[in-house]
Amino acid sequence: MPLHHAVLALLSEGPSHGYELKSRFEEAIGPQWGGLNIGHLYQILDRLVRDGHVTRSQVAQSDRPDKTRYTLTPHGQDELRTWATTAWVRTGGFRDELFLKLFGAASLGSDAVRALAESQRQTYLSELAGLTRLRRGHTDDPLVALLIDAAIAHTKADLELVDSAAQRLEPLARRGVTSHEAPEEPEARERGAM
Repeated sequence: MPLHHAVLALLSEGPSHGYELKSRFEEAIGPQWGGLNIGHLYQILDRLVRDGHVTRSQVAQSDRPDKTRYTLTPHGQDELRTWATTAWVRTGGFRDELFLKLFGAASLGSDAVRALAESQRQTYLSELAGLTRLRRGHTDDPLVALLIDAAIAHTKADLELVDSAAQRLEPLARRGVTSHEAPEEPEARERGAM
């Protein structure tokens, strides 16, 4: 539940309203994460209230509808501390569409693997250029800069992987082409034997 815990972290700075939380999240985490859907945020807040991590109160406004204010509870503070100080362990494996594409390309042969690798290489180089420009614009924001640095490191690792893919998948690609070659018809074999 990482987004739930990120909302708890935002509320540790003080009570807040839904749209304020959305803005603060996007500002704190930066453009690399992407926007936070307000409907999803309100679902998270409802769950946090249900679980006793957050309380909800109404703030009257004279010229608009009342605002709902969310406040972190001591139970929510404990949950945040436990989550934020415990190591993250990958549990879902490494699901990445690139590996499915490499599998598909290998089934088509070496030329397909090389074409995918080159296309993907150009995409990663373009991403690196964009991330580098983005990083220069966030030198004063340490958390956003760290997230962009992580994206750069991941992209460089992906680039190294794709650069080695054609050579490493050559045996698989040869098998893929061989298994796709049409079997010779029995009549053709008999004619060839004559």
